[in-house]
Amino acid sequence: MKYFQRLDSVLLRSLVLLVLLPSCRSENPALEKPNIVWITSEDNSKHYLKRFDDNGVSTPHIESLADHGIVFSRAFSNAPVCSVARSTIISGCYAPRLGAQYHRKMTKVPMPDALKMFPAYLRKAGYYTTNNSKEDYNIIKGDDVWNESSGNASWRNRVAGQPFFHVVNIDRTHEGTLHFTKEQMNDQPNINDEYGFQVQPNHPDTKLFRYTNARYRDKIQQMDTQVGAIIKELEKDGLLENTFIFYFGDHGGALPGSKGYVYETGLHIPLVVRIPEKYHHLVDIKAGSTVKGFVSFIDLGPTVLNLAGVDIPDGLDGSPFLGKQLSTEAVNARDETFAYADRFDEKYDLVRSIRKGNYKYIRSYQPFNFDGLMNNYRYKQLAYREWQSMFEDGLLNDVQSAFFKNREPEMLFDVEADPFETNNLIADPKYLDLTLALRQRLNTWVKEMPDLSFYPEYVLIENAFTNPVAFGRLHQKEIAKYVDISNLCLADFESVKEKIIQSLHAEDPWERYWGLITCSIFNKEASSLESTIRSLAYHDPVHINRVRAAEYLGITRIEDPSSVMTTALYNSKTPAEALLILNSIVLMQSNPYHYTFDIQLENISGTVLENPEVKRKLDYLDL
Repeated sequence: MKYFQRLDSVLLRSLVLLVLLPSCRSENPALEKPNIVWITSEDNSKHYLKRFDDNGVSTPHIESLADHGIVFSRAFSNAPVCSVARSTIISGCYAPRLGAQYHRKMTKVPMPDALKMFPAYLRKAGYYTTNNSKEDYNIIKGDDVWNESSGNASWRNRVAGQPFFHVVNIDRTHEGTLHFTKEQMNDQPNINDEYGFQVQPNHPDTKLFRYTNARYRDKIQQMDTQVGAIIKELEKDGLLENTFIFYFGDHGGALPGSKGYVYETGLHIPLVVRIPEKYHHLVDIKAGSTVKGFVSFIDLGPTVLNLAGVDIPDGLDGSPFLGKQLSTEAVNARDETFAYADRFDEKYDLVRSIRKGNYKYIRSYQPFNFDGLMNNYRYKQLAYREWQSMFEDGLLNDVQSAFFKNREPEMLFDVEADPFETNNLIADPKYLDLTLALRQRLNTWVKEMPDLSFYPEYVLIENAFTNPVAFGRLHQKEIAKYVDISNLCLADFESVKEKIIQSLHAEDPWERYWGLITCSIFNKEASSLESTIRSLAYHDPVHINRVRAAEYLGITRIEDPSSVMTTALYNSKTPAEALLILNSIVLMQSNPYHYTFDIQLENISGTVLENPEVKRKLDYLDL
């Protein structure tokens, strides 16, 4: 009986497909739906593949895709970490607009009203959609996204003749593969010559860094072999000339200072698309060409829909870069991409960037949270530990030391001339007009999105995450006000002093919050406001504002912040709030401040203690 039920199910599926897919029976190839395969490798920026960079290694299988397709030399993730990047891809939307910008998620958020994850539109159009197998979304997934998402997912499980969209994730290059021990370093020689490449200028040129570089390049070549195996499977099934193959990295690289940071090594990815001979009519770009126009992760979903002939829904932030009615000239004219960095595991930050043409503008909204601030997962890598140790021992030059020092609120780089972003041009009067233009463009983007991160994460969890997009629309004016307060730090202090005072006395707690952060950026220039800030440290009704006020007192060395911060931690009942408080505690305990904290675990809420990100902070604090 079960056999006949299964047979009936197969017959029903076939009948549905005959209705949905008349094009699959057509003899006119222009009407047939192409198959589409994505091959994604983890933690790969373009800097380590020879097809994209002279300092990279040969990847013959990826290069073969390029020979029969298109290289996108300016392709970018919008976020430098897995879950946020993948949430951007699957939604086609900027993550800070959706509330999907935090890694790792404390709570998942819904898709915007009337929008679905883009594979659902393919599936509705008759495609067989499969994912093998990493998802890592910060967004609630509907039941209509994948026919199958597992380690066994394959195009081979579809009904004969059904077009498919298949995603393969390769983890061979993941950051975790560089978490080797000193013993493994001695016992496991690399294939790549440790002196066959240049160590990037912001890294110390040591035996450990050279070993790490060579090991990473070994992993990239192993990943390339896996790419080749997928291509062979398609060829064996007679599908190669019916299938668009995309290869891309899921964000920047695994070497120190890449993944987790909005520098080019964290965002600029390799992207190659193989164009099947049968579907050249869909692409107005000659095979073997290099496209210099900017494409980013918000564009990947719309591009697949466009190639598949599926209508692109309204409300996506991205737009297609391949398919009908798209000219090479139009794609090459694209010259802009945005990026975001928020919480990474237990470490908070808030950075936004825009790259336009050859120039990159980075806006750090809390620049005292220096890049090298402790993140437990990062520091499992021996190279990170050596880098930090050499800084503390005074063994690094200025470029190598920058990772462990406060950033400037604004940074500007010519990333073609300076690919590792070591020379900040922001103070050069020659670039003033460019700086003002990029600052304005970024401000417009942040406000129009609007960017939810101008509220602390715990506030969003409590008030926004049932419908983040609606919350953003409702509070767009408030967010714009917070952005304006945060930008006061870019002016001369005396010229904005009265506006800062107004923010510190505002009824809205988040105006006070951003006013306090602005004071910390001004540092001792804001010392005339000390009495107001001190009053907020002891009397503000919002815990995190007391912490931000104490943070100012600690940064300026006016007063030890430990008592205020510890008390706020004890009073917090919310994991995300406590984690943000702990971020300031770790900062105040770090170089160059070295304040001492006497934290008693029994005084911390049990709900807070159970949170895995909080546990990582407490582990670092040796509690």
